[in-house]
Amino acid sequence: MEKQIKSYEEAVLIIEEIGLLPLAPLIPDYPSLSSVTPKDSWHSDTAFDPWIWRTKFSTDGVAGYGKFIKKKSVLISRELLPYFKKVLGEVASIEKRFADGKLSREALAIFQLIEDEQGIDTRVLRKRAGLSHKDQKKIFENALLELQGTMDIVIAGIQEKKDEHGEKNGWNSTAFETYEAWTERNSIKNLELSKREAIEFLIAHFENKCNENAMKKLMKILT
Repeated sequence: MEKQIKSYEEAVLIIEEIGLLPLAPLIPDYPSLSSVTPKDSWHSDTAFDPWIWRTKFSTDGVAGYGKFIKKKSVLISRELLPYFKKVLGEVASIEKRFADGKLSREALAIFQLIEDEQGIDTRVLRKRAGLSHKDQKKIFENALLELQGTMDIVIAGIQEKKDEHGEKNGWNSTAFETYEAWTERNSIKNLELSKREAIEFLIAHFENKCNENAMKKLMKILT
């Protein structure tokens, strides 16, 4: 499975086959996007650059992308995404979780901002959340991690930074979207099954893809 791939199309096939592809090594004896692609292709700013692919998967509706697992960036195929949402997500609403002390005030505010403007640029999001000061960077990042860890939001793609003339100026910025908006836009339906049923489905899926060492880690993630 650790064969080297060079094209976006090949990467899509791998995601569709195994269902879960971390960007960097996360699970023992299990592929990651960095392990199946040539090191010199990263940040090459070409059609063969996996760093560019990572958001294209999301933009194209191939896979959900975000720091869903252990605060690490992963790609989850559109087929498995609803199952992972059942496992990692929360039944209670954002507002209920905040009221119960299970969600930070910053995460609530950021979610509401994303909900109001799907695909919002990270820089704009941070400014509107009132967390622009350098001392507030960690607070902002932690709130985003909270929301990604329960799959309330996904990385929708990137926004190019442009000057007043519409010319590219500076680094691109991540854009966020709610899980519901992303799945609806990409025609992915919610599943009518329990968390336990979702776990059993994912275990059966990965048992056919992984060795015992990888399954031990996946079991810890899923249960």
